[in-house]
Amino acid sequence: MAAAVKTLFVDPSRCIGCRSCEAACRECDSHKGESMVMVDFMDRDLSVATQPTVCMHCQDPVAPCAQVCPVLAILITPDGVVQMAEPSRCIGCRNCVYACPFGVPKFDTRARLMKKCNLCYDRTVEGLKPWCAQACPTQALWYGDYEEFVHQRRGQPVNVTRFGTQEVRTRVYHVLDDAPDGRLDIVALLDEARAALGRGAAPAGAREEAWVL
Repeated sequence: MAAAVKTLFVDPSRCIGCRSCEAACRECDSHKGESMVMVDFMDRDLSVATQPTVCMHCQDPVAPCAQVCPVLAILITPDGVVQMAEPSRCIGCRNCVYACPFGVPKFDTRARLMKKCNLCYDRTVEGLKPWCAQACPTQALWYGDYEEFVHQRRGQPVNVTRFGTQEVRTRVYHVLDDAPDGRLDIVALLDEARAALGRGAAPAGAREEAWVL
């Protein structure tokens, strides 16, 4: 029997904006001194709500960032972890930045290199938690397998995100209070948010950076 796959579960309802995940991420040996996790405000004008943003490690379609890399600088491990661009190969074209549906890869203009979360691969292959999950005081970032999550935690783990008619299945899960069809519909969420703010629905076919209410 295959071993259960451990991954990250991101629960925005637990995030308190303390940025412990960012501080811990800076300690990762593969990118010491820099954080590959970003704590984002959902709507800073109206709310203090925050959520940690990490690489979702797309599985279907497989890693759009890697697919558009012309020099094969972005490698994918056999267990589906999408790595940061290999410095010796990256040519700074930024294709990966534009291709990511979640807006995760960041381009370091000084180093001319794409950087992003690689799930602390140096730790997880040794059976350790990623630094962000290790440090999070409220377990807004939680590391384990699906069965462990549903037996230990509340919330609906979702790893299929819908952008209009396009669906993306990811290795990392978002945790929602209610997702009856097992999918996170970004366009529907944006329309609900705009309606609540009196801004009207999103234009048909509009492409926006993913975020979770």
